[in-house]
Amino acid sequence: MNRKKPEAWTKLARERMQILLALAEVEAGAHPKRSKRYIELAKKIGMRYNVRLKATKRFCRKCSSPLVPGVTCRIRSRKDRQAMVTTCLKCGAISRHPYIREKKIIKQRRTA
Repeated sequence: MNRKKPEAWTKLARERMQILLALAEVEAGAHPKRSKRYIELAKKIGMRYNVRLKATKRFCRKCSSPLVPGVTCRIRSRKDRQAMVTTCLKCGAISRHPYIREKKIIKQRRTA
């Protein structure tokens, strides 16, 4: 028995998830509970149709609040670790994302 969902369903799920994430960013400052609910709905749609969320840097993985710089999160750059450090202002969760482009340029300079 084939358990894979039809491609049209997964495409529709991706579109709905993108719409919900966009709405969550718009509503982040004025209605934080509503924006959190939008993100939770997008996660549920993704789990149901087995679709990944490509916007992992757009919401907190711990409390599901949207990460809008200056409103709901603080972003700092760490030169010693070559990473961007994002701190959620709602729950205090910290996420680190490396400088990918800069690392590639450094590797190219070393080999050349």
